[in-house]
Amino acid sequence: MFTRNQQISSFLTERIAAGEFPSAVYLVGEGDEIVFADALGHSVVQPYRIANKLDTIYDLASLTKPLVTGMLCARRIELGELTLDSSVLHYLPEFERADRQMITVRELLTHTSGLPAWRPLYLLAEDEPERTAGAIANLDLEYKPGTRVVYSDLGFIALGILLERMTGHHLAELAQHEIFEPLNLKQTFFNPELALQTGIAACELGNVYEKNMCNETGAGEYANSRQRQIWGEVHDGNAYFLGGAAGHAGLFSTASEVFQMAQQFIAASSRLLTPQTCQLFRENMTPGLEEARSLAWQLAATQDSTAGNDLPPDSFGHNGFTGTSLWIDAEHRRVFILLTNRTHARELPFANINAVRRRFHSLATTALAASSRSHSGRPAH
Repeated sequence: MFTRNQQISSFLTERIAAGEFPSAVYLVGEGDEIVFADALGHSVVQPYRIANKLDTIYDLASLTKPLVTGMLCARRIELGELTLDSSVLHYLPEFERADRQMITVRELLTHTSGLPAWRPLYLLAEDEPERTAGAIANLDLEYKPGTRVVYSDLGFIALGILLERMTGHHLAELAQHEIFEPLNLKQTFFNPELALQTGIAACELGNVYEKNMCNETGAGEYANSRQRQIWGEVHDGNAYFLGGAAGHAGLFSTASEVFQMAQQFIAASSRLLTPQTCQLFRENMTPGLEEARSLAWQLAATQDSTAGNDLPPDSFGHNGFTGTSLWIDAEHRRVFILLTNRTHARELPFANINAVRRRFHSLATTALAASSRSHSGRPAH
């Protein structure tokens, strides 16, 4: 049975009081057990207040990349249906352009493809989702593939389309049949039903941040940008344009169900992958480049990663723009989950919570060490 940890809860309560985010759920697991967990603050502040709960559903944002797209790619690699060093062109004919023909699946998965970080695809594809792959393939590459790590939503959107083309199924269907159903997840999905709204942490009022980005990048105004409270629907504009389920964003879940998904990337506990495949998540595929990247994850060996200094270098993790994060220490079978909704009820700029994430990991590893000492000190029965 898990307990709240006083130090972690107090620290996050301070950050809520400081206005960095209105709510937080944290979960620290070891082996198959949840050791520490707590829910703090209010999941909704506007239009009315709802106290946060352990089973509050969060918009996981970019945690979608490893939890869904990375997992589905890993399963296909394991089956021999997808090859890491195959050209993306083999699966997406839109990439038949001079400098894009050689981009590989591995380069998309490790953010080394040369594609830009972000573009408003709803503008580039002129509000026609089926033109998305072409819109991405038409973009000028920002560097020679394989020579740099530049985190890119667009690469994972392309991977989502690639999976759909390969299988003939929508990404949400693939995730449901291959991940959510086998794990018996009941609160993990794309496009939550409206009836669930009050159990979901709210996001931004209007999509002001993204509207500003459109202007700053010179992409122009987006006439269909949402002005309403974004609550119970995906915050990310490109994912919303693509029907709420995309390779880079759109997944909603609770801390306890994220914990179950996280277990599937650990060799000793995965029910979805072989131990050999799980090694791909701990392997640095980008040695000598800006970040240490494995298959769909960042490694803690990356300088200034949000893992902080307390997790082993081959731990792997990911952040989500809405204020979520997940880090996995596979060697010790430890999972660190912090879910916040930093985009809700706050004027721009949103708080940079990377220091909060690092401090959370530091407090959590200290608490786990103390917990294991207290257990080992008990007399045997």
